[in-house]
Formats: sequence, structure tokens, C-alpha cells
Amino acid sequence: MKNSIYIIAEIGNSHEGSVGLAKKFIETVKECGANAVKLQTHLFEFESIKDAPKPYYFVDESRETYFNRTSFDLIQWKELRDYSKSLGLDFISSPFSIQAFDLLEKVEIDAYKIASGEITNLPLIEKISLSGKKIFISSGMSNTKEIEMAVSILEKNKSNFILMQCTSMYPCPAEKSGLNILSEWITKYGKNRVGFSDHTQEIGIALAAVSLGATCLEKHFTLSKKMYGSDAKFSLEPKEFSQMVNQIRDIEKALHFKVDKDHIAKELNDMKKTFEKSLVYLKKLEPGHTIVNEDIGYKKPGTGLPPKDLIKIIGGVLKKEVNIDQQIDYNDFE
Repeated sequence: MKNSIYIIAEIGNSHEGSVGLAKKFIETVKECGANAVKLQTHLFEFESIKDAPKPYYFVDESRETYFNRTSFDLIQWKELRDYSKSLGLDFISSPFSIQAFDLLEKVEIDAYKIASGEITNLPLIEKISLSGKKIFISSGMSNTKEIEMAVSILEKNKSNFILMQCTSMYPCPAEKSGLNILSEWITKYGKNRVGFSDHTQEIGIALAAVSLGATCLEKHFTLSKKMYGSDAKFSLEPKEFSQMVNQIRDIEKALHFKVDKDHIAKELNDMKKTFEKSLVYLKKLEPGHTIVNEDIGYKKPGTGLPPKDLIKIIGGVLKKEVNIDQQIDYNDFE
């Protein structure tokens, strides 16, 4: 069976602007079994004014300093793309400006992610929608009207997109994850158009999303929760990410393969004999004895008459001597 759930490992800017560290992330993502690795493309001068309010986690440096420090140039981006492709991983990034999109077009990435904060940036969405690339669009901080406006552009331009349910809280409480939205969107947009970007700290909600029909799953990934940056402590380490991927693959198998109870019962026939019970005599009885309830018990193995046949035995008259724990046979009776 071919894997159908598309799993994206989001490493964001956790690479700290180091090509070597980014490659280590990518290599480990491959080992963990993901389908794709996702980064972010920030060009500060085109993305933000200098005195824009910064998130709470930018404590030691400004947003401008951080983005400039962790940015890659065109040659570095291509090197990372080539390394990902050599490992069989799709290479995805989120552009946070039209200029970042233009850069990624030169990189020739495999797919685009429209970040939660860009869903109202309709000029950017228009550009991405015409790229011909697959598009993952996050809904993390958007209302229904904003989502529908963005999706309408993608539909108008016949883009290949997946709408990702997401709640932009770090970490996201289970009760705010919005699993209910998946079924609503599957009905509205179609099963192959709905995914889930998980910001909870464990893997249970991600597994539930897959079971409910999400065809794509994105999860933050880090080499260590102790690394610097905004995302590391809310991300999965390699062992956790591998566990999630393995369990998703098991869920895929369980959903794909249909079990026929009658057929599986035949496969388990030997186990049935081992664990089920048969009718047995609880005492030594002589010929001519009329069987009553107190004469009969139910004991393993299930190789004799089943307990459901009790009613057929009560009142029967023995034609021969029987012993304790002897399985009952119809040939014991007159």
C-alpha cells in the first residue's frame, strides 16, 4: 500500500542560518520518515517596518537582526533544495513577501506554504496561485470570511492546494485544535483538499486528525527542544517525530484495509480453540445418569462442544461412564 498521508516536518528558521545545521535537520527529517521538509523565507526589508511590534519570544535580539542572521542567499537555498531532493524529500518554504516568493521561484522549490499571517495578503496569494506548484495554506489566525477569500483565489486560478486547519497558539491546547473543522471542510472542499497543521505539544491530536480525514499533516520539528528560537520548545524531537510517523502509517493501514469478521475468525481458528471454552463434566458419572446443570462446567480449550449447546445436553441420559473434566460428546448419550 502506498502511503497517502503527506507528512511535513516544519523546521522554520531553527537552522540558525547555518547551511550545515540545516542539512543536519533535513537528513534527520528523512530518517524520521517525513515526506517533506519546510523552511521559512524572510526578507526583512520587504516584510516589516523596523518598529513593528515584535512577538514576545524576540527577547535577546530584534526581529530584523534575527531574520537577517538566519536568511540564506540564492546559492544556499539551491544547495539545500538539492540536498533535500537527493534524499527523496520534497522541499517547501513559506514566503513572507512577494520578493521572497520571487527568490523561491528561482530556487525552484517543490511546493509553497502560505503562512497563517499571510492569508489576508491577497496579492501574495495571487502570485503563489499562478506558480503551478502545490500550495499548502494555513488558517491559523483567520476567520471564515478571510479563509474563503483566499481559497477563492486558489480556486479561480485552478491551483493545486490543501487547506490546513491550524490554530496559531504555541503550544495549542487540545480543546482549541479545531478537529471539528476537518469534517466541515471535507464536505465543503473535498477530502483531498484538507490537512492539519498541529501546534499541540504531543502527537495524539495529530493522529486524531489523520483518523478524521486529514490527508496532510504538518508538525514542528527540532533536533533538540533546548535549541534557540521561538519554535524549538514546542516542536517534536527526532524520536517523537518518528513515533508519530510510524503511528500515522499504522493508521493508514487500518483505514485502508477492510476486515471481514467471518474471514478473520477463520484466520484465528487456532486461537479460538486455545482461548474459548467447551462443555465438560464436573464429576465422574455412571451410565443411566440424567444430566442436570450441576453436572456441567465450561473449561478451556474450545475443542469440544461450545457452551451455547448446554440446552441440548440438559436432560440427556448417559449410556457410558464419564470422568471429571472430560469434554462432553453427543455420543455419550442414549
